[in-house]
Amino acid sequence: MAKLKSRIAVEPFAHFDLPTHHLSISTLSLSPSTLYVGTRNGSLLLLSLNPTPTPTPNPPPIESVSFASLSRNVSLLRTVSVSGSPVESIFVLSEIGVVLVLSDGFLFITDSLLIHPVKKLGGLKGVSVIARRFRGTHSQSTDLTDNASNSSKGQRILDKFGGVRTNGVKSKDLEQNREGNYVFALVIGKKLMLIELVLSSDLADASFVILREMQCFDGVKSMVWLDDSIIVGTINGYSLFSCVTGQSGVIFSLPDLSRPPLLKLLWRNWEVLLLVDNVGVIVDALGQPVGGSLVFRKGGPDSIGDLSSYVVVVRDGKMDLYHKKSGNCIQTLTFGVEGVGQCIVADEENKSGEFAAVATPTKVICYRKVPSEEQIKDMLRKKNFNEAISLVEELECEGELSKEVLSLFHAQVGFLLLFDLHFKEAVDHFLQSETMQPSEVFPFIMRDPNRWSLLVPRNRYWGLHPPPVPLEDVVDDGLLAIQRAIFLRKAGVETVVDERFLSNPPTRAELLESAIKNIIRYLEVSRQKDLTLAVKEGVDTLLMYLYRALNYVDDMEKLASSENYCIVEELETLLDGSGHLRALAFLYASKGMSSKALAIWRILARNYSSGLWKDPAVENGMHDGACVTSGRETAATEASNILEDSSDQDLVLQHLAWIADLNPALAVRILTSEKRTNQLSPDEVIAAIDPKKVEILQCYLQWLIEEQDSDDTRLHTLYALSLAKSAIESFNSESSSQSPHTGRQEHFKTPDIQRESIIQSPVRDRLQIFLQSSDLYDPEEVLDLIQDSELWLEKAILYRKLGQESLVLQILALKLEDSEAAEQYCAEIGRPDAYMQLLDMYLDPQDGKEPMFKAAVRLLHNRGESLDPLQVLETLSPDMPLQLASETILRMLRARLHHHRQGQIVHYLSRAVHIDARLARLEERSRLVQINDESLCDSCHARLGTKLFAMYPDDTVVCYKCFRRQGESTSVTGRDFKQDVLFKPGWLVTR
Repeated sequence: MAKLKSRIAVEPFAHFDLPTHHLSISTLSLSPSTLYVGTRNGSLLLLSLNPTPTPTPNPPPIESVSFASLSRNVSLLRTVSVSGSPVESIFVLSEIGVVLVLSDGFLFITDSLLIHPVKKLGGLKGVSVIARRFRGTHSQSTDLTDNASNSSKGQRILDKFGGVRTNGVKSKDLEQNREGNYVFALVIGKKLMLIELVLSSDLADASFVILREMQCFDGVKSMVWLDDSIIVGTINGYSLFSCVTGQSGVIFSLPDLSRPPLLKLLWRNWEVLLLVDNVGVIVDALGQPVGGSLVFRKGGPDSIGDLSSYVVVVRDGKMDLYHKKSGNCIQTLTFGVEGVGQCIVADEENKSGEFAAVATPTKVICYRKVPSEEQIKDMLRKKNFNEAISLVEELECEGELSKEVLSLFHAQVGFLLLFDLHFKEAVDHFLQSETMQPSEVFPFIMRDPNRWSLLVPRNRYWGLHPPPVPLEDVVDDGLLAIQRAIFLRKAGVETVVDERFLSNPPTRAELLESAIKNIIRYLEVSRQKDLTLAVKEGVDTLLMYLYRALNYVDDMEKLASSENYCIVEELETLLDGSGHLRALAFLYASKGMSSKALAIWRILARNYSSGLWKDPAVENGMHDGACVTSGRETAATEASNILEDSSDQDLVLQHLAWIADLNPALAVRILTSEKRTNQLSPDEVIAAIDPKKVEILQCYLQWLIEEQDSDDTRLHTLYALSLAKSAIESFNSESSSQSPHTGRQEHFKTPDIQRESIIQSPVRDRLQIFLQSSDLYDPEEVLDLIQDSELWLEKAILYRKLGQESLVLQILALKLEDSEAAEQYCAEIGRPDAYMQLLDMYLDPQDGKEPMFKAAVRLLHNRGESLDPLQVLETLSPDMPLQLASETILRMLRARLHHHRQGQIVHYLSRAVHIDARLARLEERSRLVQINDESLCDSCHARLGTKLFAMYPDDTVVCYKCFRRQGESTSVTGRDFKQDVLFKPGWLVTR
């Protein structure tokens, strides 16, 4: 089994040499302040211990502690003689101040101060092994001394002794004198007896009660009683007896020629350790193995003790401490020479024991557990970091370390590892510490004094590391220590420097880069914590320092462009001098210093090829032209992001021109942004836009009109004029390029032109839509502009706005030859003479054009019923072929007659309904109602008799008084006949 580096878990605090007139020590019993020593000549010694001697400022190493100095912590108080045979077992009942001793097969009792004479308990002889019963913390074990069980199960024993206990005390008197419950199991020959020790104020009256007898084995060497299980060890193995049922079973069988059996109760988890040769097997109260096994030194121990988380074993003058869970031997101490004889160990017999005593035949040495913090400190001083971390993990699992101590440990280990050049591990521990503040790493980044010097807490923790210094000094000092260690290693001197550094010494650049990377990692995590404003400023500013040191351009720009607490005054000179202008521009923007940020973006846009910043396009292998374009676009995009939020009109207009030169779409985004609090003045913006940037002006005007719902007639007229000019230019351009041989080429060029424009829709479409939708522009001014152009549809829209119907029809019917649009316009006019005017235009186009007979026939076919046939016949040209018009004229006449007859039908039907309604009204008003002496008013319930009354259409009858109050349109039921008309069967339906 691999053994860990030894650590100091226990230290001696007392030493006692046996007087010469005694033979040798046979057994021990330890309590926090006293130690009972049994000798082989039957004597019992009481020693007083001082476990807390006056501490010294700088305690010496354990190896250098002398026995003479330890002797001052122990003194012999008293000695009594028990018998002439060796003392085999000592039980201290500290609760009642009684000591029980097994010697020469008899039980003896005395007081804890050894003042009173020793009394032998009669009735017991030949006791070879004795064990006291212990109950676990959450045990549900049986109470053997319960009165009910005694009266039933113990009655046979009483009968055997004639109704009297073996000590001669009557049962009734015994119950009255019982003051405690101290139960023991003892072996006499092949018999296992369970007894209860009954004590009173006078030890002379001490007695015992036999609770149960069971058949046992011969040769019992060791025994432990836990809860309801009694585990006995013989030369053949280990067996378990139930103190309730008396049944037994084998746990382990020992091989031949093995060491004698040995049992030890482990108080912490109420488990039992069984020694099988040199292996310790841990079982629970039922004999089931739990956890792992402990492998001891070859030959096995003479005695086993329990000390907190450790098992203490002694043999040949050496004491070994084994961790119960890991099974590792963590410390070995020598307290005697090899071959010194039988060694004994004793513990406090409680789960929180801190002391242990070991003895050779001639001396006793007492040890105490070193506090966990002191163990950790000792390991850290020796730079045994892994062992210290393992110990802390063990203590954390066992709940022996508070969160405060755990956080303090991680911080202390982190600083030690950092000065030991293990930067990754150091930061890992920093991140696990809840008490460490991010400001504690500031001195490693920036030399004192600085802006944040007063924020650094002066936490020294355990004082194991030097004061913080910049990382460059840490690396230089560490490299110097490595060089010194290499020199000492060659001289044969052992050092504590990491073997990896000795075999492969790192370079200064590698160490410095690793240090900066890991401090960056720590600061990045710290940014997510809830820190004070000053600390946040320090974290972000120093993080930018470290990014710049490693030239982490992306991280610098990401931090600068996000929400941050960087101090601009600390960084602007640094970033400007190193050429990281993009990061500086982002930082200015994040702090609201838009003017400075825009100035940098403007410089970068103009000096895109001067090497002031590195563009990703270069890394992708793009050619120079693509790099230039990408650089310009990037600068313009970032500047536009700032200007979109800015309400500073002068600033926006100042930088609008160069952004528009690079990307007109970005200029439009700036002008039409709704992110800003106060919108820009339209007049100022329009005046600032370059007249050559027509599309920018049009987009801005369109946004004002459509998105901002502007009703300014000047803006509407300006927008219409701008669109009209662009439409004329576009039409002229298309007309000049149109030829019989270039038509197909233009078909492919048009999409390219549209892709280059920031507006996808054709300009004429936008002009036509706006002229139709808006009523706020000046149509005459626009008409003057396009009067001499070929924009006939636009002219038609404008003439329509001016109410010149004839000109509109001429353009639609004659210029554009759009018969459908012309007819639709006539329908909008809504007068029959409009169709006649259109028909006249078709038949007499003038200007030397041929009559448009097909259009005229189409008009007659679609709208003939709306025309007067006589007027149509008068209008028709004598030159119009008869076969084209005959069918249409015939249909017009038939439709005319049909409409006339339909009108007559509707007239007579309406008259019939009118007459029917009058008749129904007359019938309703002339109905007869019979009233007698029993008739009541439906409203006030008064008798009608000869009173005047009224009846509503819903057949309710009321007196005249209620009728005047209700009104003639609302009945007693609340129905308003003016709002809710009543129809009765036979009205208008059946007639």
